[in-house]
Amino acid sequence: MYHQTVVKPNAEEVAIAATEWLIETIQECLAARGQCSIALSGGSTPKRLYQLIAENETESLDWSQVTLIWGDERNVPPEHVDSNYNMVREAWFDRLDPKKNPKSIPRILQVGIDVKAPERAAARYEEQLKELLISDDERDDADIPLIDIVLLGLGDDAHTASLFPETEALKESNRLFVANFIPKFSAYRLTLTAPIINAARNVAFLVCGASKRPAVDVVMHGPRHPDEYPAQLIEPKLGRLWWFLDAAAASEVLK
Repeated sequence: MYHQTVVKPNAEEVAIAATEWLIETIQECLAARGQCSIALSGGSTPKRLYQLIAENETESLDWSQVTLIWGDERNVPPEHVDSNYNMVREAWFDRLDPKKNPKSIPRILQVGIDVKAPERAAARYEEQLKELLISDDERDDADIPLIDIVLLGLGDDAHTASLFPETEALKESNRLFVANFIPKFSAYRLTLTAPIINAARNVAFLVCGASKRPAVDVVMHGPRHPDEYPAQLIEPKLGRLWWFLDAAAASEVLK
């Protein structure tokens, strides 16, 4: 596994560095395979990344060959204030001008929320992912489709995507996308599971703020208790793992 940590002075520079990395990685994927899939994350740092993409449309990048999927989603309608889709739409999609640049519009595989039956919505999305994404017959996990790029955040409790401490989704070894009940919120969230994230070609954590410092430290350096610190489950088998951190989140790592 290739592993690299990038530390910047503040959240804005983290977002800029992550955006530059993302554009370069998309270009690599398009050059190699003519298409690219990206699993998006919620959170303030990814939000700024989405804004930067919208503000700096690149004519040389054909977003129409890029498919956006969702690393996780709240079990709410897409127009809801808590919806990750709604956040990305406001930060990115609504700021695009297809008349000015038709190639600026990515394809979107949106989660079909079923508030009363989140398990059913997750199963439908899992089937869509299997149809969309390509598997690699030469890999040991050939039955797991490959995502080109997975963007992740990190919670103060060391959760990532919607893989929260002591929840059922942490035990999943076969499913790719599940409805995970989060007791502390008394609510379901829909999320990619560790197996499909670990099969990805590129995985990037975007983490900022002093409150995230203990979580970053324990995920990187242990002790290893993934039921308590779920982000420890993220260990890409053959892909590249990146950490984009600001100085406040990275201070223990720098020591």
